[in-house]
Amino acid sequence: MLIRSNSSLDISVIMPAYYEEAIIASVIERIQTVLRELDQTYEIIVVDDGSHDETARRAREAGARVIVHPYNIGNGAAIKSGIRHAQGEILVMLDADGQHLPEDIPRLIEQLETYDMVVGARTAESDSDWHRDLANRIYNWFASYVCGRKIDDLTSGFRAMKGHIARGFVYLLPNTFSYPTTLTLAVVRSGYTLHYVPIKAARRVGKSKIKIFKDGPRFLLIILKVATFFSPLKVFIPASIAMFTVGVGYGLFKIVFLASRYGPTSAMLMTMAILVFLVGLVSEQVAQLRFEVRESSGNHQFVRLPLTAHDYRDAQPDREEQATIEEKLPL
Repeated sequence: MLIRSNSSLDISVIMPAYYEEAIIASVIERIQTVLRELDQTYEIIVVDDGSHDETARRAREAGARVIVHPYNIGNGAAIKSGIRHAQGEILVMLDADGQHLPEDIPRLIEQLETYDMVVGARTAESDSDWHRDLANRIYNWFASYVCGRKIDDLTSGFRAMKGHIARGFVYLLPNTFSYPTTLTLAVVRSGYTLHYVPIKAARRVGKSKIKIFKDGPRFLLIILKVATFFSPLKVFIPASIAMFTVGVGYGLFKIVFLASRYGPTSAMLMTMAILVFLVGLVSEQVAQLRFEVRESSGNHQFVRLPLTAHDYRDAQPDREEQATIEEKLPL
């Protein structure tokens, strides 16, 4: 599904917010100051993900376009809502809690002349907890293996990218905090270019909504999910090799040290290893077909479906009362 805006701006800044009344107005004002200096048309979209405080009102009073979810869905769902409503050719995403410096936005945008997505990579000078730094190193290492290139900061929510690419990946993004993980892997495995700009992140205002023990395993599951979606052999081959090695090793152990027969367990493990490898090959062909269909779909139709009043309680489009969703259907 492709989602395209009816009007065009240069830059859309998207900020998911959840109980950020203490800082949201200040962040918006700083963004406005930065974007005015760029001399480009822009909009600031704040997606209030079901807060019951003054977040939405203060964001609106500060000059942002506010979209309100009637209840809390998730950080990723807020980003998806922002992308669907954004009118900019360039989309900038950052958190509303004050940890990302709006003054770094021009550094990201200027790199889009060369790259498709630019991500702010948190340096060692950033103010963060040690356990999150350790978890991020593990995620970065695993993602680097899946992508076949170095990933400096997999979970950074501060990024700028070309709008048409972001809209093409909306259907992939989860509703939770792991949307940066999915977006990064999807961009790289689809053959788009990625660049990292070092940034210094501040400590957020208020209490973090991410729970390390609850959301950490979820991040790893998302990496595996996206890896099997775009590059299945990166997952199936190691699993197949591990099973085959265990089967051979266990069989040799029984023969050499226990003077026993090879045994059905070893044979079963080796057989399963071969089957896993073959499933991986089939999955790789399916993934390749998906890419070919997407790249060859230049001739297509768009069916325009109006958004209903049930979608959002407070969406404020600038030019038309109804936004539209264009569903991509191959001829």
